[in-house]
Amino acid sequence: MPTAVVTGGAGFLGSHLCDHLISQDFRVICVDNLDTGSLQNVEHLRGERFTFVNQDVTEHFGIEEPVELVYHLASPASPIDYARLPLQTLKVGSYGKHNALGLAKFKRARFLLASTSEVYGDPQVHPQPETYWGNVNPIGPRGVYDEAKRYSEAMAMAYHRQQGVDTAIARIFNTYGPRMRPNDGRAVPTFVRQALEGKPLTVFGDGTQTRSFCYVDDLIRGLVALAESDEHLPVNLGNPNEFTMNELAESVLRVTGSKSEIVHEALPVD
Repeated sequence: MPTAVVTGGAGFLGSHLCDHLISQDFRVICVDNLDTGSLQNVEHLRGERFTFVNQDVTEHFGIEEPVELVYHLASPASPIDYARLPLQTLKVGSYGKHNALGLAKFKRARFLLASTSEVYGDPQVHPQPETYWGNVNPIGPRGVYDEAKRYSEAMAMAYHRQQGVDTAIARIFNTYGPRMRPNDGRAVPTFVRQALEGKPLTVFGDGTQTRSFCYVDDLIRGLVALAESDEHLPVNLGNPNEFTMNELAESVLRVTGSKSEIVHEALPVD
């Protein structure tokens, strides 16, 4: 039975990845310090093939048994989280990434980094191909997340080129689905929470800016397919179809049957 290590495995994406790997007859070792994850996301997986390790990946950690795959998902991933935990965000993208890559090197395992479309920053090219280098403000409020992921990508490629580690890089675009926290600051859970509470849906800017949203099950299938491939260069993962934030807000109102209104506020500083 193959073994996969999933850092950040008690988070939104990580827990769904653990679900999928268990269904595919993997043994799964979930490593998470629960800064932003929750044991509730993985409590249904308790059993012989699932182990939870409460561990901060910015500190060295080891796994005793053979490991075939390392999925590195550990990181604060919403604006509220990395505004609250800026130094931890930078550390998990550097020390944490170094430790996870060191584990993959030692175990001779395939390694997948969950990177982000945020490496493109405020892009001046639409849509963004993987060859686009981005337009990032390194000292803005979101800079700690953007730059942590850009550094993580650089480290993955360095380990691959110099140490021969079998690495993959997934640049994940907006994803939604069960286990998102209602107050994590991202658009879909925020709109749904506001609609269910009968509060106005807050759209920043004029709402004509477009985003793509991928359902979590589809995203997980993409992550696994990339991990099982021979690809080493970054790969964009997400829904190729974009729609406006106004359209998203209207869709949420329609699905929930809410009578809430849509209000517009100034765009936050990037």
